[in-house]
Amino acid sequence: MRESLLRPLNAKSIFGLLILAFLFLFSLTYVVDDFKFYTLEESILGRLFVIKWWLIGHLSGGILALLIGPFQFWKNFRNKYIKLHRTLGKVYLIAILISSICSTVMAWTLAIQLNFAWAFSLQMLGVVWVTTAFMAYYTIRKKQIESHRQWMVRSYIVTFGFISFRWIMDLPLIQELGSFPEIAPTVIWSTWAIPLLIAQVVFQLNKKR
Repeated sequence: MRESLLRPLNAKSIFGLLILAFLFLFSLTYVVDDFKFYTLEESILGRLFVIKWWLIGHLSGGILALLIGPFQFWKNFRNKYIKLHRTLGKVYLIAILISSICSTVMAWTLAIQLNFAWAFSLQMLGVVWVTTAFMAYYTIRKKQIESHRQWMVRSYIVTFGFISFRWIMDLPLIQELGSFPEIAPTVIWSTWAIPLLIAQVVFQLNKKR
């Protein structure tokens, strides 16, 4: 009999599932809001209208990656549906690649009009996003399971950075620090650089001697 997804869980597993559920549902709140852009109406897109197809490519890839991620970390799901896990992993990688290409175009066409720091911060986010996802794929191809797991964590940290950025920018305390062009580049760097540092420290502390 195949192992149930809802088999008895220990406290650590339950905590992990709660975290994944939170990430999924929190992402979903922003994903639902993004559906308005798919109308392709200029009144909704505003200055994004001129790059609407690049925006749709970026949003679609990002949404796929965001929603696929939690299922890839769900151990019971992964073990029971190994083929689906591998397929979703490939979709996750392709989604990030497409979204990053689109974000690069957006960075150097529209974002650069705001200022160089904003465009460059978006570009570097895309570079780190693709790099971490590629390393996750590379390590699993080499059957380096633990390294693959760690690179997937890093990859999803960067993926979730897009949601973190929007949440942080909506905070009144952050908005009081300055205008969007002044604070956005710093905020978007912090959404992935700081969590990646924390993750690396945790990986090192948990490393078996």
